[in-house]
Amino acid sequence: MSDPMWDSKIPPPEVTPVAGGTWRMVRRGVPILVMIVLCLVLMMLTRAVERLFKGARRPWSSVFPRFVSRNALRLLGIGLEVTGQPMRHHGAVVANHSAWLDIFVLNAVQRIFFVSKAEVANWAGIGPMAKAAGTVFIKRDRKDAAVQKKMFEERLHLGHKLLFFPEGTSSDGLRVLPFKPTLFAAFFAPELRDEVYVQPVSVAYVAPTGEEPRFYGWWGNMEFVPSLLKVFKAPRQGHVHVTFHDPIAVADVADRKEMARLCEQAVRSGLPETPKEYLDV
Repeated sequence: MSDPMWDSKIPPPEVTPVAGGTWRMVRRGVPILVMIVLCLVLMMLTRAVERLFKGARRPWSSVFPRFVSRNALRLLGIGLEVTGQPMRHHGAVVANHSAWLDIFVLNAVQRIFFVSKAEVANWAGIGPMAKAAGTVFIKRDRKDAAVQKKMFEERLHLGHKLLFFPEGTSSDGLRVLPFKPTLFAAFFAPELRDEVYVQPVSVAYVAPTGEEPRFYGWWGNMEFVPSLLKVFKAPRQGHVHVTFHDPIAVADVADRKEMARLCEQAVRSGLPETPKEYLDV
């Protein structure tokens, strides 16, 4: 079963029609869709050739998700600001999870491969694209821990940076939920511990002028399509600030629980304080 989405005692505002929304949706959505389809075809063709010369490595085909993501944000009109630098070490990247937009944002700032729950592989439309992009699909079951460890080890030794969301769900974008230490366990295996780093990354959204701060969040019983249409139809867009924090050497950390705590602390430091009216207490 998939994890339930985080919910809030403060319900999301009702989505109201906006003048010219349909035209903006078409103007933004059609070029993005065409770009995704064309780049997906090019990526698959490149991957076929790449596999012959580079095997499981993806030095050429991995450029397409970043190209699509950067240009999708430009076409949507969402500003992107970056502080810090992606690490040069082998290892993983962890970030807070606010919305489906995180996929575009995090792909736009570096070459990464997402770690996702196995159910996503079967989602219509999204599943095939995720597979083509090299997403690592995992089952959150302890009996699969050994298989996951081996999979992580293989991908990390290929030079792939794996990105996962330790919160296990998305939120309203105003807070960081507690990090679950489960996924960190694989990096403490003897085969990985001495060579792997984990880099915390904060993703902070700023809503469009006149909209409430949770505009880009995706939580509770919110459905994907209405959330997507709201963003595509918006007359104004906000921006997103990505902060790369100092990478943490796994060898310097006692265990997975301490790693989860350190990463959560770093990610929290990159988000502004939650407004009092949205504290949800």
